[in-house]
Amino acid sequence: MTSLETAKMAVKALDSKKALDIKVIKIQDISAIADYFVIATGTSSTHVKALADEVEAQLDEAGISVSHVEGYRSNSWILLDYVDVVIHVFSDEAREYYDLERLWQDGEIIDIE
Repeated sequence: MTSLETAKMAVKALDSKKALDIKVIKIQDISAIADYFVIATGTSSTHVKALADEVEAQLDEAGISVSHVEGYRSNSWILLDYVDVVIHVFSDEAREYYDLERLWQDGEIIDIE
């Protein structure tokens, strides 16, 4: 499975749980960190955790294991690192504060429709 397919699968999982403002940014040409960032917003800390849990469950079911999880005990931001794809699930306030879209504006926004 390609990293883009993994990113799309994560988007589908996030969408199935009603994540808001889902974005995929291709960063492979500008960084060695990953190929894609997937960014999404949850409406509450419970929703943020449910979104991260759903992504992890669906990707695990497809045989893709998370390499590292960060911030799960936090109320505002959970990072799921799949090596080539990094998924950021934010509360609205945290997403605005960290503003990853601005930080990675040199990346390419991928149309996920």
